[in-house]
Amino acid sequence: MDLELRHLRIVRAVADAGSVSKAATRLGLAQPALTAQLKRIERLLGGALFERDRTGARPTPLGELVLDRAKVLLPAAKELQDEAVRFANGPTTGYRIGATAGNVLGGLVDRLAGHGPVRTSTSWSANELATMAELGRLDFVLVGVCGDAGPPGESISWGTIGTDPVFVMVGEGHRLSGQHDVELSDLAGEYWAVNPGDGCFGDCFAAACARAGFTPGTMYETDVATCYHLARVGRAVVLCQATHRPAPGLVMLPLRGAPLRWRHLLGWHPSTPGASWVLAQARLAHQEAVRQSPVYDAWLVHNPVIGAKW
Repeated sequence: MDLELRHLRIVRAVADAGSVSKAATRLGLAQPALTAQLKRIERLLGGALFERDRTGARPTPLGELVLDRAKVLLPAAKELQDEAVRFANGPTTGYRIGATAGNVLGGLVDRLAGHGPVRTSTSWSANELATMAELGRLDFVLVGVCGDAGPPGESISWGTIGTDPVFVMVGEGHRLSGQHDVELSDLAGEYWAVNPGDGCFGDCFAAACARAGFTPGTMYETDVATCYHLARVGRAVVLCQATHRPAPGLVMLPLRGAPLRWRHLLGWHPSTPGASWVLAQARLAHQEAVRQSPVYDAWLVHNPVIGAKW
């Protein structure tokens, strides 16, 4: 049997987990099966890689040697695979852009369309889009993260397009619809609606509510049309980016103090050409989206430090 990359991944998994049982759980294997594989790897490499007892598994000197080599070989193998996929996909003309929900994509497409064909794809998952960029299936990705959260993707370059506060939308008949802005605590007891995603926004929202002194009610994660319907009939308050424009029957309200913020990001593989120019176009598209949102544009007059940071 020759040493394979999967063997190095097993050794690294055991070292990272600190025990064979925890590594088996993370890898989705039965512990006896992982133990048997580890023994075969140790026989192949000529000695024990871990000292194992009731407290866990600790690398032996031989294990440390193997782990040091794995730190070099595994990333190199992944980089080779990614570059091979990108090469196989071949060079492209125009722009392939993936995006999560937001109001920047339309403006960016409009700006790029005069410079070449544009193809778009959408996903609720920022991680999925980042992976597609890593594999060369997309040239650029537009995603959002809350607060100061880090972006997805291990080998993607990122630039900030802009940072906005999160506002809410309510139906025209809502008890607070006539206000210029509201405290988050004014909405205690409400149900909520938001577009789905795989980031930390739900946790950030729950933390903001805790700081405001309450626990949020039911959260509906669903598409934009359903969010609007639930708000219009009084079933939920919609959490939205400040650049959104309310649909008929809805009113958008700023949250005082901007307890939640949303950072728009543009991501690309480091080998993608023209990234700085596309990032500049995305920032212009974001500025245009801000100007086209009357509530946000008016709010910025009194809150220039908090909103729309470019």
